[in-house]
Amino acid sequence: MTTPLRSTLDVTSDDYLENRRAQEAALAELQEQLDLACSGGGAKYADRHRARGRLLARERIEMLVDPDAPFLEFSSLAAWGTQFQVGASIVTGLGVVSGVETVIIAHDPTVRGGTMNPYTLRKNLRALDIAKRNRLPVINLVESGGADLPTQSELFVHAGKIFQGLTELSAMGVPTLALVFGNSTAGGAYVPGMCDYAVLVDKQAKVFLGGPPLVKMATGEDADDEELGGADMHSRVSGLGDHFAVDERDAIRIGRRIMAEINWRKLGPGPSMPPDAPLYDEDELLGIAAADFRKPVDPREVIARVVDGSRFGEYKPSYGTALTTGWASVHGYPVGILANSRGILFSEEAQKGTEFILLANQLDIPLLFLHNCTGFMVGKSYEQGGIIKDGAKMINAVTNSKVPHISINMGASFGAGNYGMSGRAFDPRFMFSWVNAKLAVMGAQQLAGVLSIVGRQAAEAAGREFDVEADEARRIQIEEQIEAESHSFFISSRLYDDGVIDPRDTRTVLGMALSAAHSQVVEGRRGFGVFRM
Repeated sequence: MTTPLRSTLDVTSDDYLENRRAQEAALAELQEQLDLACSGGGAKYADRHRARGRLLARERIEMLVDPDAPFLEFSSLAAWGTQFQVGASIVTGLGVVSGVETVIIAHDPTVRGGTMNPYTLRKNLRALDIAKRNRLPVINLVESGGADLPTQSELFVHAGKIFQGLTELSAMGVPTLALVFGNSTAGGAYVPGMCDYAVLVDKQAKVFLGGPPLVKMATGEDADDEELGGADMHSRVSGLGDHFAVDERDAIRIGRRIMAEINWRKLGPGPSMPPDAPLYDEDELLGIAAADFRKPVDPREVIARVVDGSRFGEYKPSYGTALTTGWASVHGYPVGILANSRGILFSEEAQKGTEFILLANQLDIPLLFLHNCTGFMVGKSYEQGGIIKDGAKMINAVTNSKVPHISINMGASFGAGNYGMSGRAFDPRFMFSWVNAKLAVMGAQQLAGVLSIVGRQAAEAAGREFDVEADEARRIQIEEQIEAESHSFFISSRLYDDGVIDPRDTRTVLGMALSAAHSQVVEGRRGFGVFRM
């Protein structure tokens, strides 16, 4: 049995207390934004929606998922900092429905009638990508006014990927459901059309390519909503509706019954290790996460509060010590962990990480990447020592690895370090960020400093005087810009991760993500052995 880690954390130290204060302040800001997302279009529109006898999007989800089952929401901060409502008028996430782990996509009709803006589209497509890559059934809770017309140029072409995704899932044998509570018009009519199962709510569902005004303009024909796209018509005449629901609760009941009847089986193995709780309090993660990403964090202190029984079998502990690697389990699922220790990756870390990734693929063990990395080391001796080719080996291994990857950005994820640690471009199954995390090509001060040096050199080469005051003003402006663009809220709003999480929820989030990933086959790449570098 692997020996449990021994924590040396001092919860009375100045560093711990400073970190905790910073994390608590950041979490308070996060909660404000999550409350905005949950409020949808606001009290006025929520009350009007309820007055029509309809449930809110999150109420529908709560009724759909199994009692007391958790719901792991994706991309809660989508569209943050833009002209659109935080959350992007759609709720997506992972929930258990009749015992089946399912991706749920729910329109929020209280936000501009549930219309789809560019961030709604990104969020919808990411949810479908998660479903496809992890082989998870999908339930669409449909009530949308269609595209946000002023931004149609950013929507129309790529929106077809929603229909492509649904049909690809069906071809994979992965069930897709549409529970239609209201409008599902124009292109949106193809959502129930593309799904394997369609449940339509009486006197509420409106599924048609063209509504009464468009039909009148195009054909001169007079028709009402029910004749064109009502639940009764589609259930009795067109055949689009597979199930007729008398009201919303009936539709949810039918949806749960369908999921109970699909005879779903996971393809990956179940938990195989003791799922006992860590020996140390997860609440202490707030004091471990650094307030300043430039300060190193001992990843073993994080691991000790996340993995089962705090057990960790470290691999090559004395070599490439800026990268901690080893074996553990989370909620019974075996994992290989790569965690940054000191921010910078050297050649030794790249070699060690590459070997470890190859080993995990031979053993069919998922990989967990804990980011706190400012990039690969630069400098004359390191370039001459082969840092580029060694970094390329690690990135090559990440790219070609076939076991599930899950990434958590704990502090910083800069430059090629983001690539070597399976950042978004390398398609991890799931990627989440702690609230204090930053992501960019490099830190704000470093980036502004580089541009200042380049500007000074350009002035010297041109034989002109270097404007120190203008350079200082530009440096301050660039620092502020990069600081804002590397903020976890900004990053998550652009869907460069799947959500910003409270560090204390890391174990729960990982457990749900690993369980979902095991709905698909868990198998590493074959055809090469572990090679020394």
